[in-house]
Amino acid sequence: MKKNFRLRPAQIIVLCFFLLISAGTILLMLPIASTAPGSAPFETAVFTATSAVCVTGLIIEDTAQYWTPFGQTVIILLIQIGGMGVVTVGVILMMFSGRKIGMRQRWIMQESISAPQMGGIVRMTGIILITTMLVELTGAIFMSFRFIPQYGVGRGIWFSVFHSISAFCNAGFDLMGVNGEPCVSMTSYSADPLICLTLVSLIFIGGMGFMTWKDIKDYKFKFNRYTLQSKLIIFTSLILIGGGFLFLFFYEFRQSQWEYMGTVERATAAIFQTVSPRTAGFNSVDLNNLSSGGKIITILLMLVGGAPGSTAGGFKMTTLAIIILCIRATYQGRENASAFGRRVSSQSVRNAAAIFSLYLLLFLSAGIFISCYDRVPLMSALFETASAIATVGLSLGITPEISSLSHYILICLMFFGRVGGLTLIYAVASGEGADGSRFPQEPVAIG
Repeated sequence: MKKNFRLRPAQIIVLCFFLLISAGTILLMLPIASTAPGSAPFETAVFTATSAVCVTGLIIEDTAQYWTPFGQTVIILLIQIGGMGVVTVGVILMMFSGRKIGMRQRWIMQESISAPQMGGIVRMTGIILITTMLVELTGAIFMSFRFIPQYGVGRGIWFSVFHSISAFCNAGFDLMGVNGEPCVSMTSYSADPLICLTLVSLIFIGGMGFMTWKDIKDYKFKFNRYTLQSKLIIFTSLILIGGGFLFLFFYEFRQSQWEYMGTVERATAAIFQTVSPRTAGFNSVDLNNLSSGGKIITILLMLVGGAPGSTAGGFKMTTLAIIILCIRATYQGRENASAFGRRVSSQSVRNAAAIFSLYLLLFLSAGIFISCYDRVPLMSALFETASAIATVGLSLGITPEISSLSHYILICLMFFGRVGGLTLIYAVASGEGADGSRFPQEPVAIG
């Protein structure tokens, strides 16, 4: 008798992302989408579509100069769907159409947003939609006070909406190439607190995760009632932002190449370049001028990324927090990692170790390969691969210059980084459960 073939939630998530990228590639290859003679090449279209769906921001061609208004609209729609999650958008459409959302759809939704339980998933979807629309609208209104006087009403509104969605979804696509120089990101606004702090706020909120939003909505300032996941996310995020800001403000931006900056501009740039690598991809300064230490810190911030179930990529703040808690427990001679009066489950520890190791392996091996194959500096190659796998979009400018093979490697890294390592592992796993048997245990010396 034949077994009924049914896709598991992880497989459905991977398939949805693949289909959305395919649709985006086809649309971007239409003659109306680009300024290229005929149409955009397949490599450029699939790279851009993957970067948009995976909310990365790495580009081969400047978004404003190469893509027409139609192409830019396709890109921002891909960013919005990819940022909220393909499955989340699908469930929202089902809700508006009046269709009943069954247990299977709820199960897939739970997997998609990393929810701890299936109960309340439909309500959570409504929270995601309302919060996303309100935050993006607020960001667009703030930026319109700068963009409308500069670009006129029509273009100013479009710029405000485009950059608000791109920032909230942690994508990093920008339209600043319209001023003549390609791939400049937000460098012309490095001393503008309105634009920089609005973008920082959008990036921060988008990268906190849907489940953290729910805790904040339900419990307000009663931090002790938050879930352990939300507590770890907030605490780790504050440490990373604080540490990154102190390094950039007191060391990096006091180097000779930044002597033109005043105190306010240094502070604005420091907070912007601390938050943006996790994982938005905007830059307010020329990243090539960063010192070696500055580039390393940026790479580390990119790899960590945001929160599970958020618009951000990276191996996630919770993974870093659990790894550090395990190290602390080992030094203290305790068997289990714990924080805030709660013990971290052994399954979470195993997942954190697996994801952390896999990200580092792919990031390093891909960077070394690109450096050797395309003969580019190792630091530049590692910066690019960290940006791709963490779905950031920051670049030292080598993406348009490297080979097609390296472009496809970056595409694979972006897809892996957005879909998630565990999701891909579960998607290709056999699906067979454990048989209950265990091998004999034997100790292995460590260290």
